[in-house]
Amino acid sequence: MATHETAPRAAPRAPRPKNSAATKELLLSAATAEFADHGLAGARIDRIAERAGANKRLLYVYFGDKDQLFEAVLQRQIGKLAEETPLTDGDLVSYAAARFDFMLAHPQTARLAAWRRFERNDHWSGTEVESYRAKVDAVAAAQREGRLDDSLPAIDLFAIVLRITESWLDAPLALTTVSGSEPRSAQRLAEHRAALLDSVRRITAPRTPSAPTGAHA
Repeated sequence: MATHETAPRAAPRAPRPKNSAATKELLLSAATAEFADHGLAGARIDRIAERAGANKRLLYVYFGDKDQLFEAVLQRQIGKLAEETPLTDGDLVSYAAARFDFMLAHPQTARLAAWRRFERNDHWSGTEVESYRAKVDAVAAAQREGRLDDSLPAIDLFAIVLRITESWLDAPLALTTVSGSEPRSAQRLAEHRAALLDSVRRITAPRTPSAPTGAHA
């Protein structure tokens, strides 16, 4: 009886390599959520990899370790914040509006900043320092040109406005209940945003010189 040779099986195809940029983006996005929820100490590499749908080995390949991944997440958030909240010509009112809108739309940024202050308050980058320096310089220039109140040092005026932008978003929960409405409702947020911008206008507006004593109209 004739025999039939069995055709050799084709070798299994090697898995198509994933796009490294896309994988890194997935890992960064997953890490952002994990660190925002649990901080640096509480975050778990396994959970980050699972969130990203990636092999956790790639996390070490791309970022080194958990500390370096946390720093990469922070720097990306800082970069986005700086890009979307420019301080143009020392205009602190527009800056306050942009920063309030950004922090409202990106609550993870505020949580990451809080974890950073708690766990790594001695870590910052030269890029971040230079970004703040440029903003303080812009405020100082606007003060010299008479467009902003110059009764406070530029760095203090900027710091005050910076914190005001999160005065409601970071307010104690017990305080937010006093408003009598849902703290994050569209109406309550609109009311606070208007009050925020009015406050910034008041504290940054150039002072009108007082009329000399005894002057007549």
